[in-house]
Amino acid sequence: MASRLNASYVSIFQRFCDVLAIYFSLYIVFKTNHLPIDNQTLLAFLSIVSIFQLIGGVTDFYRSWRGIGLRNELISCVKNISLTIFIFYTINIFFTHIELLVFIECFVLLIFFLGGFRVSIRLISSLFFKTFDRAKDVIVIGDCERAKKLYHDLGLSKWTGYNPVGIFSFKADYNDSEFSGNVSTVVEKIKLSGIRKIYIVINKNNINQVEALLEVLADTTCSTVIIPDLFNYNLLYSRIEDINGSPVIPLIDTRIYGINNFVKRVEDICFASVVLVIISPILMVIAIAIKLNSKGPVFFKQIRYGLNGKPILVYKFRTMSVMENGPEVKQAVKNDPRVTSVGRILRKTSLDELPQFFNVILGNMSVVGPRPHAVAHNEEYRKLITGYMLRHKVKPGITGLAQVKGWRGETDTLDKMEKRIECDLEYIRTWNLLLDAKIIFLTILHGFINKAAY
Repeated sequence: MASRLNASYVSIFQRFCDVLAIYFSLYIVFKTNHLPIDNQTLLAFLSIVSIFQLIGGVTDFYRSWRGIGLRNELISCVKNISLTIFIFYTINIFFTHIELLVFIECFVLLIFFLGGFRVSIRLISSLFFKTFDRAKDVIVIGDCERAKKLYHDLGLSKWTGYNPVGIFSFKADYNDSEFSGNVSTVVEKIKLSGIRKIYIVINKNNINQVEALLEVLADTTCSTVIIPDLFNYNLLYSRIEDINGSPVIPLIDTRIYGINNFVKRVEDICFASVVLVIISPILMVIAIAIKLNSKGPVFFKQIRYGLNGKPILVYKFRTMSVMENGPEVKQAVKNDPRVTSVGRILRKTSLDELPQFFNVILGNMSVVGPRPHAVAHNEEYRKLITGYMLRHKVKPGITGLAQVKGWRGETDTLDKMEKRIECDLEYIRTWNLLLDAKIIFLTILHGFINKAAY
């Protein structure tokens, strides 16, 4: 609870410093460009602050960066600034007339101030620990790769006040040169070296040894941290939560809930609405072409699994002369005779997927997410691929990480489907607003024409 409270104070301090950084950036930009500082300036300031803070909350920008490299923190900082300026510039087009150069200057200054603040914090922290000798000597106990990685990561983050001095094995006959000793020598090491903290990586093979070790450590003043080695499992957004004082670890969950769910829904509605307005003439032309090309309806309504595996109706332009939607569905293959001439163009350019923006407006699909598969394919592959159904922890999408990574089109081998599912689960595990923006951008850039689409 105390560490969570400390993290909260740090987050508040970071947010306050970010507000100051935005203020100074805008002040300098407006002064150097001789722009009036009036109510419009105040509105711009409040808008950028609100957008940046909202994006920061959604992308976990204000989480604890302890133990995370400066490079990754600065990259995250630049991404958040870029998205903030892009959104504000888009709003500016409709409501104000501030020149693009002003936004570029603001972008550069924000990177300077926000990035400089974070570099300064790390330098001050490092100087503090060196000057006042407050660095904690820590050791790691565990035999798995997770323990070795933890020891390595602690060594890269000495600015946080942790100084790793050894890694110990639970095995009496260990033969790895990386280890400093086995668990029987830990207490002696604590007494001789003044160890302040111990990280114990626990798994199903050493539970009894951990229990015995904790009894021994109770006779010391050393802080002890338990790390469950659960990373061999197919986890989705695992984290530690608190239920009335009881620590719980969700192993299979998603980031898209609460405020994140609201933000993603707003993203979907805004993007889909704009797209539908823009492409409405194209939809009309495609509908006429389908009608003139072959007999049958313009739209094909497919039964697919949606959020939490519940059946939904997904809309597509009809591209085949037959309409399979039963217990057995054959995927389209190269030169498939069922595909019409117009349908071949639509499938090759992905234009047959455009009606799914109506699904997004209805709320049973998202712009970005795992692509919905035929029910027959779901039932087939859920028996062959462990964790297959976890892709339905979020709404299906019009485009997804698997598609921009090249895993679209026919999945004629199990390996291809496994690669697609890996991408889907990676998306669910790492989702944030910036990832959605990246996938949308890559889809627009080179996602319309694909040789794998038949």
